Amino acid sequence: MDLQLQDRAYLVTGGSRGLGFAAAEALVAEGGRVLLSGPHEASLDAAAARLERGAPADGRVAWAVADNADPATPDRLIAAAEARFDRLDGALVSVGGTPQGTVATTPDEAWRTAFESVFLGAVRLARVLGPRLAGSEAGRAGAASIAGTGGSVIFVLASSVRVPLAELAVSNGLFPGLAGVVKMLADELGPSGTRINAILPVRIATERVREVDALSGNPDEVRARRSEDIPLRRYGEPEEFGRVAAFLLSPAASYITGAMIPVDGGSIRAI
Repeated sequence: MDLQLQDRAYLVTGGSRGLGFAAAEALVAEGGRVLLSGPHEASLDAAAARLERGAPADGRVAWAVADNADPATPDRLIAAAEARFDRLDGALVSVGGTPQGTVATTPDEAWRTAFESVFLGAVRLARVLGPRLAGSEAGRAGAASIAGTGGSVIFVLASSVRVPLAELAVSNGLFPGLAGVVKMLADELGPSGTRINAILPVRIATERVREVDALSGNPDEVRARRSEDIPLRRYGEPEEFGRVAAFLLSPAASYITGAMIPVDGGSIRAI
């Protein structure tokens, strides 16, 4: 399938590693261009170099240091992408992880910090980006065409959207709210041709998941044990997530908006 991503440009927050990098890798492999963002210059530079090794030498990859909690971040990232690529067709917003803890043990400050970065940072970026995509050439084409070539935004959320997770009170509190925001934005942005969706990854074998598994013992043994609870009996690979993200961002997914798409091997049992 041709995802029609050739020369389209996307912003990928949290793009230096893990799921964000996997999405960026899939986009570049399909001919897209990406602006990576994250908090650390060195890791962004290294990630961009890895992506460029597999891409034509035509400036398909750029990066910018940014903190999603900073109110100035959306305008700065959008301006950087448009200056580099002369267009912007969408974004993957990796909202980041949340601290472990129960409701009783999680202090107010942890809630405030997570709200500013995970919740408000994602909402602010989508709120600023949505009208820009609607006003772009791609947005106008999407509004006027059944094929729908308008802009696309993805939030990377978690299974806590559907099922509360033990010891992750902040995730259980914030992520269902972000899912509600996705649904509202699908209504608000749909008439302009801009789509917004969320992906719910579970047990994707990133460095971060291995680090979390290591907190419970030998990470290989923990992975084997937890795989028994997954219908496919294995963890997902980052590239499996990346392909879904690239599809949802592409015009090939032109009639999908307001959806929560699990990439979970069947782990989420909720209907």
